[in-house]
Amino acid sequence: MSTISKLKHSRSNWKEKSSKFGIKVRYLRRENIRIKKERNAYKKEARRIKKLLEQEMKDNTRQVKNKEELIYVALQLFLVARIGFRAVSRVFEVLGDYLGVKKAPCTQTIINWVTRLSLTRIQGSTQLVGSHIHNDRFSNGFIWILDASIGLGSGKILTVLALDANHHGQNEDAPTLKKVHCIGVSVASTWTGESIADFLQKIIATLGRPVAYLKDGGTDLGKAVRLLGERGLPSATIDDISHVVANLLKHEYHDHSMFKTFISACGKVSKKLKQTALACLAPPKVSTKARFMNLHRLVKWADLLLKHSPRGGAAKGSILLKLRASLDELPGCRAFIRRFLRDATPLLECQKVLKTNGLNQDTYKECQQLIKNIPASSPVRIGFETWAKEHLKVSKLFNLEEGTGLPISSDCIESLFGTAKQHGTGKIKDANRIALRVPALCGELTREDAKSVLNISVKEQCKIESSLSSLTKQRRQVLSNPGCLDKIKVDEAKQNLELIPRPKKQAKNLINCNISTNYKKSNGLLININFQVKPPPKIQII
Repeated sequence: MSTISKLKHSRSNWKEKSSKFGIKVRYLRRENIRIKKERNAYKKEARRIKKLLEQEMKDNTRQVKNKEELIYVALQLFLVARIGFRAVSRVFEVLGDYLGVKKAPCTQTIINWVTRLSLTRIQGSTQLVGSHIHNDRFSNGFIWILDASIGLGSGKILTVLALDANHHGQNEDAPTLKKVHCIGVSVASTWTGESIADFLQKIIATLGRPVAYLKDGGTDLGKAVRLLGERGLPSATIDDISHVVANLLKHEYHDHSMFKTFISACGKVSKKLKQTALACLAPPKVSTKARFMNLHRLVKWADLLLKHSPRGGAAKGSILLKLRASLDELPGCRAFIRRFLRDATPLLECQKVLKTNGLNQDTYKECQQLIKNIPASSPVRIGFETWAKEHLKVSKLFNLEEGTGLPISSDCIESLFGTAKQHGTGKIKDANRIALRVPALCGELTREDAKSVLNISVKEQCKIESSLSSLTKQRRQVLSNPGCLDKIKVDEAKQNLELIPRPKKQAKNLINCNISTNYKKSNGLLININFQVKPPPKIQII
């Protein structure tokens, strides 16, 4: 084959191969272009979907869209989650991106919101509507719970809570802070029966007379209720079950021959057990004030501890031997412990039943079964039965003795004082400062409350706070500046807080209401009613 023929033949082979390769390359090029277009489209769609998902997540998780919702969340953190003012501000700083909050409110702003919530709740208490009581048509349908706190700084807080008389007919549990409304709070250096009666009369002038007063065994509160009755504003009186039981135990065991020995032994055992391997067995802490309210915890602890030391010998170096060496005179108090638990345990079970369901015929029968192990001649049992029978008459007076029970527990106001003293008060327990936040801790928080906070002006808030004495300000001004003690005298002359409701429309002067309508009874008697009402101011500072 000639050279030319060979070149032609190789060229034809090359053309054939190159054409096949070109077809393959062009196909791959088209596929690559198609794949790149699809990839870019997928990426673009993925970015669009991601943005939509992020926006949807923000819309679904974002709770704070305006200032009203910001206030509502802040109040929930303080009143429901029970964290401090500074902690609320820090929560907004951490969760601000998720909640949609660009700038977290400062601590003082949150304090102002809580203060204004208190003012709105006091003002809104005029709109409260209680249950209708057939046998007491002139009452407002509420039971007023009264109590004064232990001295805080230079003052004591008197608080009045309103609880629906038919609470147990509408709820299945004991009254809590969510179910009561603060209708009055005031601070004074001391409280007497006369001053308490005057304060209650101011509230009655606006809200009307309560169905009954629920209180502890304080003589000043009892005198105040008695004075109101003498002034023509009578209401029934309910004694709190917890204080009744504590007083019964106190009268029976305070002068017991083994009581002081038992208390002394518990203190010595506590010292011997702490900082040792047996520290987990140390006794619970019981306050010396109102000791018999919680003494059963200490007695129950002693009973359980003595059960760890049965009769018989103990091996040398054993943990039982160490425990017996720490018991001091406690084993000699076994008889006192058994007798105290015999009386206290049934009464505490009765407390649970009555606090949850109220006092009626059914709960009283249940309590009689619980106290049957207490001797019939015991003063504790006699005192409890006497209290129950007297209060059954009160429940019958208001048609609450069948089915619906009579509320007989003031635990909610005790809980209120405990929460107010510990929650957002700082190191110094300032009575005026605490009292200003007490109404905010009562009732259930709603979005309407957050909305109403915005209706309180700065001027109205400053008018109240500027005239109050403050231990916190005194400490800040005086402690670090020697020679400024005279400022304390100036601050002592300032007024104390008093928050009470008032009607929206009222005259400035005394209102004379002369009602001369004659009510004719079946026996022919005529009743002529004449009275005078002097409404109190909306927020009065004394």
